[in-house]
Amino acid sequence: MPSQRPHRFTFLLLDRFTMMPFAASLEPLRLANRAAGTTLYEWRLVGISGDIAKCSNGTRIALDGGLDSDTTLSRDDVVIVCGGTEVSREASKPVLNWLRRQARGGAAIGAICTGSWILAAAGLLDGRKATIHWENHDGFSEAFPDVDLFRSVFVDDGNRLTAAGGTSPIDLMLHLIARTHGDELAANVADQLLHTSIRTNQDSQRLSIPTRIGVRHPRLAAVIARMEENLEDPISPARLAADAGMSTRQLERLFRKYLNRSPKRYYMETRLGRARNLLMQTELSIIEVALASGFSSPSHFSKCYRAQYGSTPYRERGTAGSNTSDKPS
Repeated sequence: MPSQRPHRFTFLLLDRFTMMPFAASLEPLRLANRAAGTTLYEWRLVGISGDIAKCSNGTRIALDGGLDSDTTLSRDDVVIVCGGTEVSREASKPVLNWLRRQARGGAAIGAICTGSWILAAAGLLDGRKATIHWENHDGFSEAFPDVDLFRSVFVDDGNRLTAAGGTSPIDLMLHLIARTHGDELAANVADQLLHTSIRTNQDSQRLSIPTRIGVRHPRLAAVIARMEENLEDPISPARLAADAGMSTRQLERLFRKYLNRSPKRYYMETRLGRARNLLMQTELSIIEVALASGFSSPSHFSKCYRAQYGSTPYRERGTAGSNTSDKPS
């Protein structure tokens, strides 16, 4: 029997939070109330200033309050940390201490988009399952090795809830609505949102490889998947070809035909993409970034990086400054 008391959500809006995931978290709750004809959910918005929170697109959102030192939520409450760009700058002592206090009080603690970074910085995800936007996955893994990180759209690990960003919070909220008030209400809310396919915690954030590359070729997709799974220790083209049941020459022709580049070049570009994310999102040294991306020689890494991006890793790191968890969305 559903509880008669409204479920209470507190959204912590960090500076430069992203609008899409925030709206995707809040609107399902509003629509659930509308569809049920009663107040099933209540919410409030808080932030470090207690006055206004600024979104990454420049929009300003009025807050209901700040991080009052005398306010401790209970186990009936859910806290959702809304992250965005330059999220590591928001890991301040007041924010981390407030979150720890709410967790000690028994509140469920969640995060959307890069908000997972803040939960991890507070130590609230150690030994727990979580997710974060795919673009921040590698940097997060390096920074917080004690977190069991997944690439799914959302993760429900009991009193820890994380969603990857974009529209994924819709799926997390539908999951919570269905769990508390039934599948029929969740489906009604999904219809109102024109959300025609409700994803589960088993669904991946990114498009499938065939969809991403625009080619439906099983063996090509399998080879690319092997590459993406082995960026730190690259596999030779000969081994990739043999494992895929073809000759090296056949593999070369396959990549040339569909991707207009050699397997070696495609692999290199993928590894350099990972290196760039690590440079932007972590404080790993240049040598550590090179090794994590499959380059044993820093000079070779720098040469390849400059050829790809027109800048050296050292200059790129200088441009990024302290924005160790920046993301564009």
